[in-house]
Amino acid sequence: MEALAHGLLPLSALRTCQKEHRCQHVGSIHFLSSPFPSSLKSSAPTKYRSGIIRMQEKYELKQMKDMAAAKKRWDALIRDGKVKVLTPREAGYAIQLSNKTLLDVRPSMERKKAWVKGSTWIPIFDVDTSLELGILSRKATNFLLGGWWSGVPSLSFNKQFLSNVEEKFAKDTDLIVACQKGLRSIAACEVLYNAGYNNIFWVQGGLEAAEEEDLEREGPQPFKFAGIGGLSEFLGWTDQQRDAAAKEGWGYRLTFSARLVGVVLAADALLIGAQKVGQYLQELRTH
Repeated sequence: MEALAHGLLPLSALRTCQKEHRCQHVGSIHFLSSPFPSSLKSSAPTKYRSGIIRMQEKYELKQMKDMAAAKKRWDALIRDGKVKVLTPREAGYAIQLSNKTLLDVRPSMERKKAWVKGSTWIPIFDVDTSLELGILSRKATNFLLGGWWSGVPSLSFNKQFLSNVEEKFAKDTDLIVACQKGLRSIAACEVLYNAGYNNIFWVQGGLEAAEEEDLEREGPQPFKFAGIGGLSEFLGWTDQQRDAAAKEGWGYRLTFSARLVGVVLAADALLIGAQKVGQYLQELRTH
């Protein structure tokens, strides 16, 4: 087992967690993107703008307090041995040698890219498919605030998570809990421990920290690529793809360079087309 030397989650990880999970809540932890888009703040009248900013500051302060409280609880779970820590390699050994079950709690868009052979998939957060007006508004906000670049969709808490786990596993089952980066899985560990599961193992760093030889993989992509998406993935501008480019050489880099050139040319074509349409409409008005 690998112990944590200086606490479970640094502040940078908490920021990543807030950015990554634009969803509802686990207990008292809220993983919501800001309800006050920057466009609203900039376009609002001056007398209202300061009020919006103050509301956002209070909201973000509550988020930070909730995450700090969650970190303390997660630290305590690890420190007291209620949740044991495994590296991805140790998790692979445990699955092969001890027949322990790996519980994959990632959302569907990550699971379908790569998964551990024989693992059980029960997401704690998943893609929100509701067509309610509030949900659609949140999806639009998520997309405008960076979803188009990162490919991270709007997620919501799976209210059936615990009941689905209880249907499949007895409370004394050895469960190895994993997600992509290790944040959602530690939240899942807390939910499971509070429900009475007492043999819980957390994969530190998630599947993204795994080397290909650590775990038996199924799916079309390496574990490290399962959490990327959007335009950043298409252009090869993620850290995972840069690492791969350093190993693969120029052929790999040229593929994404060609895509970048294609995107630039397409954007230029759209701009020119929009200008032509504007000129045509202006001519129609003058006649």
